Amino acid sequence: MTIFNARRRRLLGSVLLATAMASLPTLAFAKDTIKLGFLGPLSGGNAPQGLGARNGFLLAIKQANEGNYPYTIEGVALDDASDPQTGVSAAMKLANDSAVVAATGHWNSPVALATIPVFHRFEMPMIVWGAIGPKITEQNLPEITRVTPTLVAENQPLAGWAFKTLGAKKVAIVADTSDYGVSNADFFKKFFGEAGGQTSSTDLLPVGTTDFRTILTRIKGEAPDAIYFGGVITEAGILRKQMAELGLTMPMIGISGFYDPEFISVAGKAAEGTMVSYPASQSNPALTKMEADYKAQNYAEAPSPYTKYAYEATQILLKVIADNGIEDKAKLAQAIRSIKHDGVLGTTSFDDHGQTQIPVEIEIKVVKDGAWTTKAN
Repeated sequence: MTIFNARRRRLLGSVLLATAMASLPTLAFAKDTIKLGFLGPLSGGNAPQGLGARNGFLLAIKQANEGNYPYTIEGVALDDASDPQTGVSAAMKLANDSAVVAATGHWNSPVALATIPVFHRFEMPMIVWGAIGPKITEQNLPEITRVTPTLVAENQPLAGWAFKTLGAKKVAIVADTSDYGVSNADFFKKFFGEAGGQTSSTDLLPVGTTDFRTILTRIKGEAPDAIYFGGVITEAGILRKQMAELGLTMPMIGISGFYDPEFISVAGKAAEGTMVSYPASQSNPALTKMEADYKAQNYAEAPSPYTKYAYEATQILLKVIADNGIEDKAKLAQAIRSIKHDGVLGTTSFDDHGQTQIPVEIEIKVVKDGAWTTKAN
């Protein structure tokens, strides 16, 4: 009887243990943790662009972790400081971390051009969320794709608009000597000429230039109908402020590289009337939801124009990882190239060089009463 009772107790204990194990929620079994990387300017004059994009990256990861995602995702956000050397160091840090599966990066084209060889060498997929220099995807590195349109896609319609709608027949071009600045100067000059316009002069100055007065004095004598600036935020603000100081009243135009509230802070009252091109907003339910979700997080930083691009890049990375696992990075890169993703940007797909194929229409943003607004046609 004693032996029988002991066996029965052991059997009953086994049944109860099995029942208890079966009743445990799925979350009791830990998921593998993987990392995704983010690179962008988190300090310096371009930080507003990078911080807003970083928050879009973190928002996508937070939503994945709160859902039924097969992995626990840790976001690693690193500052590239808008500096190629700093960007390479940050890219190397990501590439040497075995837990980092993929990354999204960069607002500045020179920084992206410096880091993409690192991602290529380590075969790590990287989606560009901001940098728009054409050479980034022209190299056709299999690991590199981009969700933003190139600067070519903005300069061509801007040049046509400047000639036909703004009525500018002669434009002076000022840009920086980076690949981004030189490309802007070259493409705007080309497209403005094709539209029927004339370029009175082209000046290329180093990134970080703080005194444009000498060239502006000469440009004033050329009497152009507008000045096109092909650089980014801080230099754009300084240029515009010095235009006002020297009595240059013609409009200043450019593409989205300095479409940021910080430009207005630098230029002050002189910012009034400055106009830039920007890809036209395409409203859809996914974008509306992302904007509401961003607001609900109470981030310290307002969304930047590139928040949605970083969010979409991260969503695409999350999708291909969930579908393909993490063991074969070459397979992940191929899956990104072949994806057709419906999200906040619309339907994203890539050409055979990794460049987004979403068609681009621009709208003109103008500084009015101290804030960027959409210009009525």
